[in-house]
Amino acid sequence: MSPRIRRSPTGAGGGLTDTARRIIRLNYGFQLLFNLLWWMPVFYAYQKTAGLSDAEIFGIQSIYYVAFCLFEIPTGLIADRIGTRNCLRAGAVVMTAANLAPVFSASYTGFLVHFLAIAAGRSLTSGAASAYLYDGLRAEKCDEHYLKAEGTARALGLAAKVVCWPLVGPLMALAHAAPYLLSAVSAAGSLACAVALPRLAGTEGGSGKAADRSDGGRRGGAFLRDAGTALRCVASSRWLALVMVQGVAVFTLSRICQVNLFQPILLDHGIAEASHGGVLAAMTVAEAVGSARPQWLSRRLTPVAWVSLLSLVLAGTLAGMTVGGPWSVVALLCLFAAATGFAYPVQRKLVNDAVPAHAPRATLLSVESIVDRAVCALAAVAVGAYVSAGHLDALLLHSALATAILLGGFQLVVHSGSVKRSHEKTSPGSLPAAGAVAEGVEDEAVRSAAPGAESGRGRRR
Repeated sequence: MSPRIRRSPTGAGGGLTDTARRIIRLNYGFQLLFNLLWWMPVFYAYQKTAGLSDAEIFGIQSIYYVAFCLFEIPTGLIADRIGTRNCLRAGAVVMTAANLAPVFSASYTGFLVHFLAIAAGRSLTSGAASAYLYDGLRAEKCDEHYLKAEGTARALGLAAKVVCWPLVGPLMALAHAAPYLLSAVSAAGSLACAVALPRLAGTEGGSGKAADRSDGGRRGGAFLRDAGTALRCVASSRWLALVMVQGVAVFTLSRICQVNLFQPILLDHGIAEASHGGVLAAMTVAEAVGSARPQWLSRRLTPVAWVSLLSLVLAGTLAGMTVGGPWSVVALLCLFAAATGFAYPVQRKLVNDAVPAHAPRATLLSVESIVDRAVCALAAVAVGAYVSAGHLDALLLHSALATAILLGGFQLVVHSGSVKRSHEKTSPGSLPAAGAVAEGVEDEAVRSAAPGAESGRGRRR
């Protein structure tokens, strides 16, 4: 059994304890290996070679996105009941099996099972990984290092993709199933990292106070109570709801550009498909640099202001692509990626800090993910309509305008004084402690809404 986290006096002065270093390093390994999908650059061609039609391939993708949203609901609840570390282990096991499915069955059924399992594995870890890192560092009084740790983990994962993805072609020449086999090996490595993670004292299912829910705490009623607590938490903490809404702009714009519009934009400016891989690699490097260095952002603006400003940068680059040539479009895409890299870790830290005390953290992070992906799904429908009608430039301009209106309304609400907000520090690298926003009435509302709140994942230590 892994040892419990033990606090060390070295954490009080702002330095990292040995346990905190272990948590951060194992999180780096887990995030890198879990998300290293070697098959990503070739899965379309791989499925075509296996005999699937375009309708079947894109139909599977549609099912995948719907499944991801549906799985986010129970998996967030599961993480708050069995412990985030156990949830990470379960996700790694599912991901390992998912990557092996096409090896044993390169058919429509095999690929459908593969993507459904990928959705389940990723949803098991989407909120749990961030919640574990945040709670672990806070237990060691090293929570000021969370932002850098979250950003560096993302940057390392992106850098690994830049290094590994060009090798996929030569490896497939040696063994056709190599991308899926290597992905399974990587997922198995993430499982080893999850097993080595230290247990957070008093927060894991089956130990400490969390185990005191044995009188049905693991039954469906407890899951429904956690879901109700999460929804009441969002309703009672208007600041948390606003921060989640602000994050929708970053997530939706990044997904639209990097997934739906990446190739249409390049083709529209006469950039041949042979160059798309190089452009994507350059964008990935730019995003990795931004993710690794959010502390480069000036201290003159608050983290909330930075996320809003970076969202406007994303919108502005999309609008700029309507008038630029090929080289300027490539430069704008790299700027877009860098802004995305800066924004993601700051936004994730803001959401974690806005989660009130005693609230089910992993469940709330899953709620945020559901909102982001639901809005993105609606946006994807609009994207398809615009692109099929040949109105790509209009789509880019309208996306920029919609973002500006959304963020303008957000800033008006923030500065109106009608919403109690956390006591932000001006540095993006030193955001406020979790639950600061839940002072007074909001904190009391969450406590009263959370039966057995003392054993919740997001409580203060």
